[in-house]
Amino acid sequence: MRVARLFGAGDVRLADEEVPVPGDGESLVEVRSVGLCGSDLHWFTEGAIGDAVLSRPLVLGHEMAGVIRGGPRDGTRVAIDPAIPCGHCAPCLDGDPNLCLNIVFSGHGGCDGSLRQFMAWPSHRLHPIPDGIGDDEGALLEPLGVALHAYDLAHAKLGRTVAVIGCGPIGLMLIQLARLAGATRIIAADPRPHRAAAAAALGAEITDGEADLVFEVSGSNEAVDAALRTAKPGARVVLVGIPDGDTTTFTASHARRKGLTLVMSRRMGEVYPRAIDLVARRLVDLTPLVSRTFGLTEIDAALATAAAREGLKIVVHPQR
Repeated sequence: MRVARLFGAGDVRLADEEVPVPGDGESLVEVRSVGLCGSDLHWFTEGAIGDAVLSRPLVLGHEMAGVIRGGPRDGTRVAIDPAIPCGHCAPCLDGDPNLCLNIVFSGHGGCDGSLRQFMAWPSHRLHPIPDGIGDDEGALLEPLGVALHAYDLAHAKLGRTVAVIGCGPIGLMLIQLARLAGATRIIAADPRPHRAAAAAALGAEITDGEADLVFEVSGSNEAVDAALRTAKPGARVVLVGIPDGDTTTFTASHARRKGLTLVMSRRMGEVYPRAIDLVARRLVDLTPLVSRTFGLTEIDAALATAAAREGLKIVVHPQR
């Protein structure tokens, strides 16, 4: 099978490797669609993400969908949950598996991800998707799960103003969730005109204003400062973006004088069933978010396009 491995910053190499053999409790999955995420781009451009540094050639990819090959579920189309929590540490037992102290995560650390044609993965982390959900939508269920988890952390109330700072795919998903959750006004901001236009097409206002709830979905210090300026006194600000260089700075007086509540969002909990249901019922539309698709042999171009923030979501089809 074809595999794309990251050997260092900007150094991705294609290779032929053996198809993995599933172990106990695992299924073999033919990978059909992989979305490129901002965290993948940190790995690609920096050879690291936060304090995690590349220690061996790594297969990236954690937004993924495919088809089970072999076993009792042969032929089942699935969304692949990239996280494997241990289930027995304190955060897991407290109902926070996304904070698991022993978590294994696709395309991170020592765990190879989905930029390959086949992968063996725990069967209980494979979520069947209905025929009405396409492969690319199946891959985008992972960032939708991230958006859902962030919205859960917001403790949103009906009839309030919501702001989204950073209108990449997750920001655009949050705009859709805000409308579903009863926001009466949604403000959005992004310095890239095509992303601001995508937010406006979803009903957001591209304007200044104050909001009761703010989502920061960029990771840049400028975006964090903008989020704090946009927040009303007493507002809640959910930080979703991952910063370059593992450091976030902001003007403390904006947050302190307003008495803001800052919440850090990490990945997601067990929200895949909810994400699947939202898309299956067409309450959230993921298809317009896919800008371009590439085959695995075009991985350099795919990563470069995504790193340049061209379009919205770049998707790789490993079988192509």
